[in-house]
Amino acid sequence: MDTGKKGKRDLSLNVVSGRRHHGGFGAGMIDLSNLSSVIIDGDEAYIDMAAIHARSKVERRIRFTTNKDEVPNGRKCWVVWVAVDRNENDEKYFAGVAACEMLIDTEARKGWKILADHVNKMDKALKGHYILEGLNETEKSALRKLLQEQPELWERSPDELKEKLA
Repeated sequence: MDTGKKGKRDLSLNVVSGRRHHGGFGAGMIDLSNLSSVIIDGDEAYIDMAAIHARSKVERRIRFTTNKDEVPNGRKCWVVWVAVDRNENDEKYFAGVAACEMLIDTEARKGWKILADHVNKMDKALKGHYILEGLNETEKSALRKLLQEQPELWERSPDELKEKLA
């Protein structure tokens, strides 16, 4: 970005895809090329990559608050961050999965979520954690069914993930 000032560089968080970088100025980068976002809405789970930018189908046209009491008629939805990595045999598997709760009241166009929680859980998924507390049996079943649509990745994934979704 040209600020009109010689020698000035903008400090920003760089979101990159699978390219190698030199690690110089602005080296604090998050590689999201191996991250997917899943939405769980009731008994349905589907991939919605727009959730990475808080623009998923359920989030569009919703004004969010951090006060849960302001969304008394909201239905529970989840953003689930799913990180894929490679094992020692260079085979892909589900390396991290973390679920973040939201309340969505489509009619009132209001919602509740804690953005910091979404960011922290995205980081946890990228670091290989499985955080699925709060999901009920129906939601776990929908997520398990979606992940099992990639049978090779599912089979190579750790038992910890499979147990948490059992």
